[in-house]
Amino acid sequence: MTCPVPYTVEAIDRGTNARAGKLELARGTVHTPVFMPVGTQAALRSLPPLFVKQLGIEIILANTYHLHQRPGEGTVQKMGGLHKFMNVDVPILTDSGGFQVFSLSKKEISEEGVAFAYELDGKKTFLSPEISMAIQSELSSDIAMAFDECLPADADRNRAEMSVDMTARWAERCLQAHTNPEQSLFGIVQGGMHEDLRRRSVEQITSLPFDGYAIGGLSVGEGPDEMNRVLAATMPHMPSASPRYLMGVGRPQDLVDGVALGVDMFDCVIPPRHARSGTLYTFQGRMRVTHSRYRRDSYPIDTSCSCYTCSNFSRAYLHHLFSVGEVLGATLCTIHNLCFFKTLMERARVAILAGRFAAFRRDIKDLFPETTDTKSEVRGKRKKAAAARQGDRKPKGTKGGGGARSGQGRGRRGGSRGRS
Repeated sequence: MTCPVPYTVEAIDRGTNARAGKLELARGTVHTPVFMPVGTQAALRSLPPLFVKQLGIEIILANTYHLHQRPGEGTVQKMGGLHKFMNVDVPILTDSGGFQVFSLSKKEISEEGVAFAYELDGKKTFLSPEISMAIQSELSSDIAMAFDECLPADADRNRAEMSVDMTARWAERCLQAHTNPEQSLFGIVQGGMHEDLRRRSVEQITSLPFDGYAIGGLSVGEGPDEMNRVLAATMPHMPSASPRYLMGVGRPQDLVDGVALGVDMFDCVIPPRHARSGTLYTFQGRMRVTHSRYRRDSYPIDTSCSCYTCSNFSRAYLHHLFSVGEVLGATLCTIHNLCFFKTLMERARVAILAGRFAAFRRDIKDLFPETTDTKSEVRGKRKKAAAARQGDRKPKGTKGGGGARSGQGRGRRGGSRGRS
C-alpha cells in the first residue's frame, strides 16, 4: 500500500528530452527538474532550518541507514516524525540505506538481506527490504526508497547480473512490506555499467507498481563520459508518466546533462560539502573564497545572487572567517551554494518551458568544464602527474635525460589531466 504521487509533465524541450513537471505531495508541490539537498543526519549540514523556507527549497533528503543508527527511528517517531523532529515543513525523501550499506568494506549479502557492523561502535546489524520499509515508515518521510543492491563501477557482468535479479526480488518484497498509506514508494534501477542489464532492470522494476522510479549505481567511481553513456542508454526505457530520479549526482554539468536526458529529480552532498572548504558556485563559474586574492575584495560572492550571504557579506569577510577557522564561514557559504543549485534548476525549468534548454545547457557546461576541480581533486591529479614524471626520468648522464621535459613527457601528463 502506497500513496500515489500525482505527477504532471508540463512541457518537453524541443531540442532535447528535458521536461518540466510537478509532483503534488501532501506537504507541497515540487516543481521539476529539482535538486534535493541532502540532510543525511536529519539536518542540512551547516544550515539553520529557517533557511530551508527562505531559500525556497521544495524537498530534501534524509538517510535511513544513519537515522536508524542514531537517534533511532523509534525516537524520531516519538518526536512526531522527521518533519517535526527537524522542524521543516517541506516534503522529505528517505534513501533506503542500500548505498551506505554496500559502501561498507565488511558485509555479508544474502537473499534475505545484508549483515554488517556499524562503523561507530561495531554493533552487528541486519538490514533487509522489510526492515528498511519499517524504518522509513516510522520516520514518516513523504517518499520512501526501495532497498536495493548498489554495485561499484568495476563490477563484472556476472556480479552485476546477479545483483539486478536480486534487486528485483527485493523490490517485490518492499512493495509487500510497505504498509504506510501516507508514504509514496520509489523503485530503483540497477545494472552497473552494462547497458543490456540496465534495460533488463528497467523492465523488471517498472513492471512493479511503484509511484516513481530512480536510477541508482551511477556516480560510484566511473568517469562522467561513462556515466552519461549508461544514463543515455537507460533513460529512453524509463516510464514517461512517472517521476524519474537520478541518485547521488550533483555537479552542475552533470545536472544539465541529466535534465537533457529526461531526469526530473537529483540529490547530492556537493553544495554544503564544497562550501565547508570555501568552494562556491556562481553563474560566472566556480571560485574558492579562501584564495588570497579575495582578502580585500569588497564584492559579494555573486553580484547577481540575492541570497542572504550575497546580500550582506563581502568576499573579504568570508575569506577572513575561513582564515580564522570560524564555522560561520561554512554556514554562509552553504546558504549561497544551496541558493545557486536551487536557482540553477529554476533557470533550467524556465529554459525548458521556453523551448531553449539546449542553449542553456551549453552555457552551463561552458561555465563548468571538466577541468574545473576542487583542491582535493587537484591534489590527486598532481600526485598522478608526479608519478608519471618519476617514471619518465632517466638516470643522470643518460643521453636525453630530461625526459620529463620532453614533448613525449608533456603528452603523457596532458593525457592524465584529460582523463581525470
